Amino acid sequence: MNKIAEFIKTERKRVGLTQQEFALRSGLGLRFVRELEQGKETVRMDKVNIALSMFNATAIPGPIEKDK
Repeated sequence: MNKIAEFIKTERKRVGLTQQEFALRSGLGLRFVRELEQGKETVRMDKVNIALSMFNATAIPGPIEKDK
């Protein structure tokens, strides 16, 4: 399981939400939440960021550039 999947699953459980409750509160589909938590690699980044935003986090695809 990848780090994002682990983070989402752990945080969802920490706040006491089922996958279905998390899906409803985030506006995402239950199928997407299940696939995300299973570490499916083809999930859409915009939806991943919606899920992460529930825990005040975001994912940035690609390399991160340092300030010059």
